[in-house]
Parts: sequence; C-alpha cells; structure tokens
Amino acid sequence: MADVARVAGVSSQTVSRVANAFPGVNEETRQRVQAAMGELGYHPNSAARALKRGAFHTIGVITFTLSTTGNVRTLEAIAASAAEEGYAVTLLPVAVPTQDEVRGAFSRLGELAVDAVIVIMEVHLLDAARLALPPHVKVVVVDSDAGDRYAVVDTDQAGGTRAAVRHLLDLGHRTVWHLAGPEDSFAAERRTVAWRAALAEAGREAPEPVRGDWSAESGYRAGLRLAEQPGLTAVFAANDQMALGLLRALHERGRRVPEDVSVIGFDDIPESGSFLPPLTTVHQDFAEVGRRCVAGVLRQVEQDEAERGTTLVPTRLVVRSSTAAPGV
Repeated sequence: MADVARVAGVSSQTVSRVANAFPGVNEETRQRVQAAMGELGYHPNSAARALKRGAFHTIGVITFTLSTTGNVRTLEAIAASAAEEGYAVTLLPVAVPTQDEVRGAFSRLGELAVDAVIVIMEVHLLDAARLALPPHVKVVVVDSDAGDRYAVVDTDQAGGTRAAVRHLLDLGHRTVWHLAGPEDSFAAERRTVAWRAALAEAGREAPEPVRGDWSAESGYRAGLRLAEQPGLTAVFAANDQMALGLLRALHERGRRVPEDVSVIGFDDIPESGSFLPPLTTVHQDFAEVGRRCVAGVLRQVEQDEAERGTTLVPTRLVVRSSTAAPGV
C-alpha cells in the first residue's frame, strides 16, 4: 500500500479509501491510485480486511461423510445459497464422528476464520446432552434432534414416511416391510419409528425390519433375504439407493415389481425415475434445506444472537411405476 501511495503521489490513507471503495475521493485521484495498483500488481487483501472488520463472509460446514446422497445434495444447496448471499463455504469433513473430533473441527474452523457454522451430522452425536458446541457460536444443525439447544433444519422425515406407508396400505397391501437405514442414523431412526407408527395407526402388524447402510449393495443383500419372505407384497426402503439394490434382488429371485412386490423409496434422487421400473419415492427438497440453513446462520450473524428450535421442510410422495395393488 505504501508503494502504491508513492507511485500515485498520495497518502496511504487515500489508497486505503480507494481500495475499500469509500466515498470522498475525487475521480482523478481514484483513477491515479487504481493505475498505480495495476502497475504494481497490488490487490487488496480481503483476509486482512475481514480480520479488521471482524466479518469474513465465510460459512463453515462440518460433515461426517460425503458418501450419502442426502449429505452431498445438502452441501451443494448450502454452497449455492451461500454464493447467492455473497458468502464462501469452507468444508471440514470429520473422519470419525466422536465428541473430540467435532470439538476439534470447531477449533479448526475458528482458525480458518468463519462467521458461522452449519453441521451436517446425521449420527446421534449432537443429540447427546453431554456434547456442547462452543458457546456463542452461530450454528445450524442439519438432520438432528437437538432443536432444544441449537437451530435445526430437517426434512419432515415422519410425514414423508407416513405418506409412503399410507400409499401402500391404500393400494390394498396387508402390511409393509421395511428396509431400514443404519442404526446410528437419526434420519433412519425417524423413518423407522414413523413406519411402525403408521402401521399401528392402521391396525397392522409391523414385520421385523431388515437393515442396510444406505448403499445399493446393502439393499441388494437385504433384498435377497426379503425375497424369501412368503407374505411379502410391499417394502418401504429408507432411501432410493437401497431400493435400487432391492429391485435387483427381487428380479434375481423372480419376484416381479410391482406385480408381486411393490417397492417405495425415500429421497427422489435424480436417477429414481430411470430405475426399472421407475421408483415411487418420497421427495426431499434439498435445495430448500440448504436455503433455510444459510438463512438461519446469516440471521444469527446479523442479529448477533444464537437461535434454537427445529424447522421442518415438507416432503411429498412421487408416485411412479414400482407400486401397485397386490396381485396386479
């Protein structure tokens, strides 16, 4: 800055005012300073300005895994929404979802200078009362049951599940089997609880769920077991990827979909309409989840006050060709 001031024949304060687009500098002086900046290859240091002002226009995102469709699409939506607001995103994956790892991630994000943090952590770690995030941090948590202590944005897991089960029962199926997600997943637990409740409300017995790990391969392995169940006519899979594996297993075992077994998924991934047959599924609005996460943390930054409570993003049932009345 001192070099620019010398070349332009002005004070360093004038250079600073030009660099920060402050008013009060006449046009001839502004052009002379900008020409000197170009000659010397000078660029204002945004990091230094952020440190001086105490605002970095960066949102930190802590996530446990990027191997699931939901996490990836939520992250994409957060990045897009942040960019619309003029914010950058700093991603910090957590290798192992432990309390120490999460606390360490917050410490590292503090060193990287962020204004607020969004946590995408589907395991139950953040639900434990013993885990407290750093005080005064502006945070929104995705997919959690920690709304009494933090601001949470979540898809309406229970509502989407109830719609899926009711759809199958309304078609005439006596009960609905469940291909569940992993035990440590909050979303998987919510969907399993809602599945049981929907069957109980209808006076139907809930078969023992078969569990996968969100992957198509686990859905295939579970599907081989489900295909051997003689009374099986309908399956609610906790996500579309496992439903894809289930469709393969049923096909290999000679169980036609939907003539013999109806299959419904959860997520409505872009490829679900191209499954064979096209998959009936519950649509999650990941873009809206991302928008509400960014809006939530920026509201906290502007008000300089943390928030609590849970915001649910509605789901909707997308009916395609993988479900039908039993025996059709």
